[in-house]
Amino acid sequence: MLRIRSRRPGRLEPAYALLLLPALAVYVLFFVYPAAGTFYYSFTNWSDVHPNQVSFVGWRNYRSIFREDIYVTGIRNTLTYAVISTILINALAIPLAAALNRGFRTRALLRSVFFMPAVFSPLIIGFLWSYLYSTSDFGLINRGLAALGIGKINFLGDSDIAIYAVILTQVWQWVGYNMVIYLANLQSINPEYYEAAKLDGAGPLQSFGRITLPLLAPAITFCTVTVMISGLKVFDIVYSLTSGGPGHATETIVSLMVKKGTRRRLLCLRLRLRHRIRRDGRHHHVFAA
Repeated sequence: MLRIRSRRPGRLEPAYALLLLPALAVYVLFFVYPAAGTFYYSFTNWSDVHPNQVSFVGWRNYRSIFREDIYVTGIRNTLTYAVISTILINALAIPLAAALNRGFRTRALLRSVFFMPAVFSPLIIGFLWSYLYSTSDFGLINRGLAALGIGKINFLGDSDIAIYAVILTQVWQWVGYNMVIYLANLQSINPEYYEAAKLDGAGPLQSFGRITLPLLAPAITFCTVTVMISGLKVFDIVYSLTSGGPGHATETIVSLMVKKGTRRRLLCLRLRLRHRIRRDGRHHHVFAA
């Protein structure tokens, strides 16, 4: 008689644990270890110029960040960008998914059209929208406003609205991607739930609030987390549209890190080159003598 060994719920067999080791090793090597090293060096005075002369400085690096207005602006812009883009993308993706969930002929075509911007690089999207926002004759948005009798708006040159123009571009690119995720979850909902609600006298709004939204909770959580993470580390769309301008009005944490890191790296290379030239010059004088 065949015996089936019962396993305790939540118990991981040793063989399965061994299968996880390669992936776990890669994760620790390329993610955990660099993150831990970066966190450690953030409390030191490590520099490319003197990489071996490292000493612990405590919270001095973090205090210096909040003393500079440009970093405070970058933190504020990053949080504004992440929160507003997350709200708008989800607020638009869910109704679009609900509309496309209805059976009509052009549903597949519209789904592809809405999803298409997510395929392109954010740099390409940024350069495309820079022409749309342009105040020149090529700016389609300002041409449309002029046709309505509204004056031109410098979307990317006005420090008060530039960050919102960048957010709008991000929303346009990724709302279709999240819409597809919501649409896949909507198509997995049993239609009998809506039929039962209709028999009980529930209207479309009541069915949406009592059935659709609760069953979309896992998808909402996933989309909210992923959009928020991408908003907190945004760089490419900002770089392609405004490069952090005007006047650091659209700078984010990552854009400041890239700019400061690049400048510091170039400075270290110049210092090393200068030191090498001086050393070679001294050796040349010694051999000439």
